Amino acid sequence: MLLTGRVELTADERAELLALVNSPEVSAAVATRARIVLWRAEDRPKKEIAALAGVSRPTVDLWLRRYGADGVAGLLDQPRGAGREQMPAKIRARILAATRTSPPEGLSHWSSREMAAFIERSEGVYVSHHYAAKLWRQTGLRPDRQGTFKISRDPEFAEKVADIVGLYLDPPGGAVVLSLDEKTQIQALDRTQPLLPITFDATEQRTHDYVRHGTTNLFAALNIATGEVYGECRPIRDGANFLAFLKKAVRKHAGKEIHNRLDQHQEARRQQREVNPEGSRDTSLASYERRTRTGWLSRPRTAACAGPGPSPPPAGRRRRAARATDPAPG
Repeated sequence: MLLTGRVELTADERAELLALVNSPEVSAAVATRARIVLWRAEDRPKKEIAALAGVSRPTVDLWLRRYGADGVAGLLDQPRGAGREQMPAKIRARILAATRTSPPEGLSHWSSREMAAFIERSEGVYVSHHYAAKLWRQTGLRPDRQGTFKISRDPEFAEKVADIVGLYLDPPGGAVVLSLDEKTQIQALDRTQPLLPITFDATEQRTHDYVRHGTTNLFAALNIATGEVYGECRPIRDGANFLAFLKKAVRKHAGKEIHNRLDQHQEARRQQREVNPEGSRDTSLASYERRTRTGWLSRPRTAACAGPGPSPPPAGRRRRAARATDPAPG
């Protein structure tokens, strides 16, 4: 049915069109198309309908034809297919692969324009630098940023890592493994609400009862087997305070073999030797000292998540680790 002349609507068709006009779930564009058909059913001129709807005369004819062919379904928006990929998958993969390689000689890092020029030279395909930048944003690549990493200079690094990781993954039977670390210079703040950050029209603001009680130092010991954390805050970070904390941390495990994963607390180790000048060793307390540039060993879960890795070291290798005397609890 082509609506070239007057539109004749049944009661049901009129009700259906009015439902589209009044429905809050229908877009304004669809409601306008329904009004065009209703106005035409009132025998209004197409020129007047175009003015009322704010569209052109050909648009009026378009929606009248679609309604005549498909009914109300012809007035609804039809699903559209996905946009055509402008760049072949091969070029996309080439850009991502080149981004992970070193840039041409003389450049410190890739730029979007240099990448576009490189693809044009190597593949013979023009690529906009905007496309390269968009692809980097989508994939999270940041060729403009550079970081650093450190490698331990300790010649026994691999053996010591195997000692500590093996201790985490396969501790001796009945032994207690404690991983100790510290967080220094923590601000001791007394406030009811966090600071409000600075904005364009206001300065940084704090509550009226904000008080900064200097700084404090946190010592903590993690029981690898149970996940229990014992911690204390002390005003001074020195060997005496660390030794006092170590005494309390191991006191509850008296009578058991204890393995401590220590940081580089040289002062604490000297203090331990001063407590026992004879230099005798208590085999129930073994300390494993983490060396420089191995901070990731401070997190037992990080070492454990590395997978099975090397097999747990034998007991003899563990005994070769640095040991500290066990001060009398008190």
